[in-house]
Amino acid sequence: MATHGTTKLSIVVPCYKTEAYLPRCLDSLLAQTLGGIEIICVNDGSPDGTLALLRSYETTNPDIVRVVNKENGGLWNARWSGTDVASGEYVTYVDSDDYVSPTFAQDLYETAVSEDAEIVVCGFQRVEEGTGRVLSTEMDAHHPSFDPAEDPGRLVEINPAAWNKCFRRALLGRMRRLSEPPAILEDVTLSQLAYLACHGRVAFTGTAPYRYLIREGSMINSVTTEQVESVRRALLEVRRHFEDEGAPVELLASLDATVFLHLGVSMSFRLSCNPQVDLARELARATAYLDEHFPTWRNSPFIGIRYALSHGAAYQRLLAAQLFYRAHLMRPFLAAYRFYLAHSGRDLKW
Repeated sequence: MATHGTTKLSIVVPCYKTEAYLPRCLDSLLAQTLGGIEIICVNDGSPDGTLALLRSYETTNPDIVRVVNKENGGLWNARWSGTDVASGEYVTYVDSDDYVSPTFAQDLYETAVSEDAEIVVCGFQRVEEGTGRVLSTEMDAHHPSFDPAEDPGRLVEINPAAWNKCFRRALLGRMRRLSEPPAILEDVTLSQLAYLACHGRVAFTGTAPYRYLIREGSMINSVTTEQVESVRRALLEVRRHFEDEGAPVELLASLDATVFLHLGVSMSFRLSCNPQVDLARELARATAYLDEHFPTWRNSPFIGIRYALSHGAAYQRLLAAQLFYRAHLMRPFLAAYRFYLAHSGRDLKW
């Protein structure tokens, strides 16, 4: 194992009941072109053969692979268990059912160094399980790096996942942590707290080396009202951390716009796919929640026409969603969206 201070990039892999996918994931990480990496695999109390498989990789690759074995505590805690023992200058996360191209680590680290960035974002491909068909390629366009203190609205466009980013380890060390992590959307809370702790630039690789596996029956496609309620509680804690840190008004507005996007739009869509959910009731609850706790979503400077026209299609789609939401037309809007997905074979992201 590389000694403390000599590792360029630590790759944390939380593992829970993904024994069938792990070899592809770990083999792709061992094939990285960047030297000076460490792979920290966290077995989160997995009941299958995950731990034995991880131990075999650790035995075969003792200089690179390290295993952390812990009781089951969920994705949020598993990631932090790996982060807390990481020695890299930067830390990235890979989900154990996903895999990466050989330049994944190099793209992230070299961009971080060349841009002197605290956070680096790479693109990714959504890959269909079984067929291997690429459903979409996202976040791979070239974007100039930026300082969130100067234009926090640009944070809204970035997908919230932890797995297509690397973070300077010092940033992660000063991040606030949640006392009650959500059952889903852990990534939204992690990314927002990372932005709160960011003291430097956010940069983009302009490449798409991450392969995100779309699994039938995955958690994100089967949302319940109880899971959404856990997200609401966690987002309130995030908001409190922003206020306790004295976050600027513009950064709070970025948070509000992001919460509207992921709770008001994305989670409403997921709930609309569940026939047991009273969608009208849940939309009313979401609206009341947003109005009380994230109030600038209605008149956000980052969802307005001027900002949307100057910052591109993602903000224009968000503006359209906000207009439907404010007009109480989300139910027909979501029905039309589901029809589009079912008949187009494409996945339009909001």
